[in-house]
Amino acid sequence: MEVVIVGGGIAGLTFALTLHQAGIASRVYETSAEIKAVGVGVNLLPHSTKVLGGLGLIDALARVAVTTQEAAFFNRFGQLIHREPSGRFAGYDWPQFSIHRGDLQRVLLEAFKQRVGADRLFLAHKCTGVTQDGQGASAQFVHATTGEALPPARGDIVIACDGLHSVIRKQFHPDEGEPVYSGVNMWRGVTRWKPFLTGASMTRAGWLTPGKMVIYPIRNNIDAEGRQLINWVAEVTTPNYQKRDWNRAGRLEDFIHVFDDWHFDWLDVSAMIRAADMVLEFPMIDAEPLPWWTQGRITLMGDAAHPMIPRGSNGAGQSILDARALTDALLAHRDPLVALKRYEEQRLPVTANIVLTNRKEPPDAILREVWQRTNDTPFTNINQVISHAEIMAISDGYKRVAGYDKQSVGQAA
Repeated sequence: MEVVIVGGGIAGLTFALTLHQAGIASRVYETSAEIKAVGVGVNLLPHSTKVLGGLGLIDALARVAVTTQEAAFFNRFGQLIHREPSGRFAGYDWPQFSIHRGDLQRVLLEAFKQRVGADRLFLAHKCTGVTQDGQGASAQFVHATTGEALPPARGDIVIACDGLHSVIRKQFHPDEGEPVYSGVNMWRGVTRWKPFLTGASMTRAGWLTPGKMVIYPIRNNIDAEGRQLINWVAEVTTPNYQKRDWNRAGRLEDFIHVFDDWHFDWLDVSAMIRAADMVLEFPMIDAEPLPWWTQGRITLMGDAAHPMIPRGSNGAGQSILDARALTDALLAHRDPLVALKRYEEQRLPVTANIVLTNRKEPPDAILREVWQRTNDTPFTNINQVISHAEIMAISDGYKRVAGYDKQSVGQAA
């Protein structure tokens, strides 16, 4: 069997590596003429690091990531609401990593070149559509820069890992309609800053009105002063947004006023934002879960299958779980048509539930509860506002939905 993978991002490269481990050949076709270190930070939770650990990548990731110690929640006045340990610090067998998306991509790409082979990666191939017959499936391409027609890629199956703007998803579901905007716009950036809290804390503060921050380090010891590269996300309720593009430049003046008075004893948030090396803008958008992903020998994976609001650190992680699940299905079923349907049956309902949960009850709903109960004012004693049991019900409930509670991670393949 040979698999054609459309898209050389996190989903596509992870899938190629899991296939290689299983003895299944693949070729990856990527739109970009060069795979660069773009984007900002992502979190890899224990369910996804278990998959990457099975590929022997933990040490390589640990060298370039921050091994997250805790999740911490604060109100917009810098008061601690809740903190809990993460990854191995919480008793998991696998770590949680906070990592620059570009560093994760590099680790996957280097492993791909060493194991699968650099000659199996085809750059500047922009997919224009897919076809299939009784014996196989083909993806059609043009050159991403010149528009010149390129030879089609044929395999036993074609897997669409072509991301948020998936051509193959659009071919399958031409009448899907526009993405669903949450009403919240986000600005993302990275800042060189001294460590705060544990030096490995993933923090969330405030709420969407007037604004919320997610802040965590993604690289350690980046200079002689021992500073870290800090990833931050500013989320602000706004009716206006631009088309979703991970690399769209953002403007500080569009949102900094919301956070100008955020000067905490553990971090000067306003100063950190103003010192950013870069600012990107992205709307918090998802799509209604699809009724189906698979058509014969072709199926969707990752963001092409289930774009979700970036809450709960699940976008990259669910793509990695998709890759493992489809590889397992191909190993379990000789008929690829059966394997692709089994994969869809397993992964579509799970990811659809995460998409819907991210809209209404993500892990940072802890912040919403405190914001509502205090009327966005400082508190004297958090236990008089919300109980530890209520907080853990929100936190543990999301872990179960997303599949990284300890029982699920222990049972995962």
